[in-house]
Amino acid sequence: MLFSSTVFGPVKSRRLGVSLGINLLPNEAKICSFNCIYCECGYNTVAKNAHIPSREEVRSALETKLIEMKTAGEKPDVLTFAGNGEPTLHPDFEGVIDDTISLRNQYFPNAKVSVLSNSSEISKESVFRALLKVDNNILKLDSAIENTIKILDRPNAPHFSAEKLIENLCRFNGKLIVQTMFVRGTHEGNLIDNTTETELSAWLAALQKIKPAQVMIYTIDRATPEKNLQKVSVAELKTIAERVKKIGIDVQVSG
Repeated sequence: MLFSSTVFGPVKSRRLGVSLGINLLPNEAKICSFNCIYCECGYNTVAKNAHIPSREEVRSALETKLIEMKTAGEKPDVLTFAGNGEPTLHPDFEGVIDDTISLRNQYFPNAKVSVLSNSSEISKESVFRALLKVDNNILKLDSAIENTIKILDRPNAPHFSAEKLIENLCRFNGKLIVQTMFVRGTHEGNLIDNTTETELSAWLAALQKIKPAQVMIYTIDRATPEKNLQKVSVAELKTIAERVKKIGIDVQVSG
């Protein structure tokens, strides 16, 4: 499922409420620094001459939609950067964030600005600065074990390091929300289950280092490119959530 426009929705989000989506990547291709086996947009695609919208195009499309919603009496709870891949890959991500905050303040000052990111670009200073400006800086950590991340999220970077990822998440000094997808199944002969005690112990230890403002835990809800995946039950997610609460971190569960 690809998003066919730069600004889409609003849609009802499991985690965020009435969400107006912003896609900073091409409408006709999935481009991401990860290639997650559970992504609702499918696997990464190769599209020659795929158009990445400019900062000016994003601002214009967003303002047009906000004016339309204002006129119709519709109110978004949140303006959410998501879409066809990793939003922080946009070459002018920080500028787009500045424009979005400005437009939000003008049209819907009570709406939040959220970014759903896989955390892959947070070592870049411009991305780091931009994420500190938004209301909901939601960053992925599906596991604290490197091999699991490589099977489940399939980062493109040849020298990906889970240790470095966790170090970079710590740099936010708590101004972030960690999102974790819990899932089990198989992929290319590899068993996947990030709910085991080994996985959870490592993940909880990482959370204690990162000290996020909140953790969002969820499981698959739509069709996935890897067909041999299974949802984790809400009861199991709630049990995991209790362990997060015990280390003093707020947690949200979406089944």
